Amino acid sequence: MAASNPDLPDHASNELEDADASLACVMTFNASDPSGTGGLTADITSIASVGGHPLAVVTGAYVRDTVEIFDHFAMDEEAVAEQARAALEDIAIDAIKVGFVGSPENIGAIAEIACDYPDVPLIAYMPNLSWWHEAQIDSYLDAFRELLLPQTTVLVGNYSSLRRWLLADWPGEKNPTAKDIAKAAAEFGVPYVLVTGIALPDQFIDNVLATPLAVLYSAKFERFEAIFSGAGETLSAALTALLANGHDLPEATAEALGFLDQSLNAGFKPGMGLVVPDRMFWAQADSADDLEQTEEAAPIPESDAIAGDVSSLQDKLAAQAKAPFLNPIKPFFDLPPNGTTKH
Repeated sequence: MAASNPDLPDHASNELEDADASLACVMTFNASDPSGTGGLTADITSIASVGGHPLAVVTGAYVRDTVEIFDHFAMDEEAVAEQARAALEDIAIDAIKVGFVGSPENIGAIAEIACDYPDVPLIAYMPNLSWWHEAQIDSYLDAFRELLLPQTTVLVGNYSSLRRWLLADWPGEKNPTAKDIAKAAAEFGVPYVLVTGIALPDQFIDNVLATPLAVLYSAKFERFEAIFSGAGETLSAALTALLANGHDLPEATAEALGFLDQSLNAGFKPGMGLVVPDRMFWAQADSADDLEQTEEAAPIPESDAIAGDVSSLQDKLAAQAKAPFLNPIKPFFDLPPNGTTKH
């Protein structure tokens, strides 16, 4: 056990240890993204934003900007495994997220690690791989299907990506439903799927959490006019962190979709390409007046700073400033009503 900081009073050290222990730890396997649109950048910021501690394992690196992906360089599977094992020997994890890991060998290494943590939920995100070479796509999807899906708790992906992968030979005249995709995933051991971007009339899209037998949650959103990059990474990382924090799956799905919606609504263009979700939207003051109100907020007693019903972002920031050794405050998210907000 680490020694207490001699510069802190004993009670402050104890409170700091309690705060550290309260954060859910999420291990995420993904590629480095120098543009900041997706990959580990999206995972780290999303997990931290909803109240988790990210343990980021680098599986490779994209060559990309905010317009497109040009290439990807995968790390050696031993390097991936050693990164994860070193952290896992020290830190107890509450959930695992797997994004794009670059090679069948890395999938195998991650699957072997996941086998040692059968009680830890694993959320797998399958992105659009159309930028990659066809032979690489096929070998990657085959390995993912055979090695990782049997250990996956929730499979997350866009409707078109999951349909092409899991229902490539769909025989019906009607388009498959989210439950049909869930049935296909269940053949490989996946109990739940979260299917996003299901086209609906009048510029709406649906997002459905399903099993082979039932729809557990669905949320309809109006399309944004902008084109985003990194939305799927944002959603899957937030969902993983919320599950790690003890939310049940339908509740975590609702909150993760609400978080994504607000991140997209606050999105920005750091370059000349696509819009990037602002995953730290809640940390920005709405105006100079709001910032002044935060700075001038009345002191909040330490005993009430966290436990009370904090009604605004400014109050939360003031509370955290006044009580730095208490449990960190998670950002709050108002869940969007179905069918009334853009996504």
